[in-house]
Amino acid sequence: MVVLNRIYTKTGDDGTTALSTGQRLPKFHARIASYGTVDEANSILGLVRLHTREAGLEKLDEMLARIQNDMFDLGADLCTPDTGEKAEWEPLRIKQAQVDRLEAEIDDLNGELEPLRSFVLPGGHPAAAFLHQARTVCRRAERHIVELATIPGEHVTAEAATYLNRLSDFLFVASRWVNARHGGDVLWRPGATQSSS
Repeated sequence: MVVLNRIYTKTGDDGTTALSTGQRLPKFHARIASYGTVDEANSILGLVRLHTREAGLEKLDEMLARIQNDMFDLGADLCTPDTGEKAEWEPLRIKQAQVDRLEAEIDDLNGELEPLRSFVLPGGHPAAAFLHQARTVCRRAERHIVELATIPGEHVTAEAATYLNRLSDFLFVASRWVNARHGGDVLWRPGATQSSS
């Protein structure tokens, strides 16, 4: 259970932050960048959900509510390194079932869409635009996690990395699903803006 009595502790004033284990790391460490970027993507989903509460988008809003909770699970997973030693508590980890649910939801949304025949530009409905922003931040979080996994002594669960990879796919499909209900995708037209006239 989380209890926050005070918001500022001053313990991070030296440029370090604590993991759930109590270990302190510099705030620029790849592990901190990983779960910090997950948090950034989650905050953008909060912006998306300002626009998915409208009629016709309720199904997506319910999916995003679950995903936001998953992302806190993911942050907890990344904040608790697997040292190979028995912990005093059972660490919260992303489960394969969460990945499976994302895949099912991607298939559900994509099943309602026309095949994609062009790259799409971020934009259209506000929810779709914010979904694209969340997608790009999610990809950055994934890059941080991949980098973290290459550092000797650091460990990232396979499910954590897979979840982020699948989530970025979900966010792309979700943006198309929203735009399909509001005028269609904004399509890339290769070379169309090269002419001066």
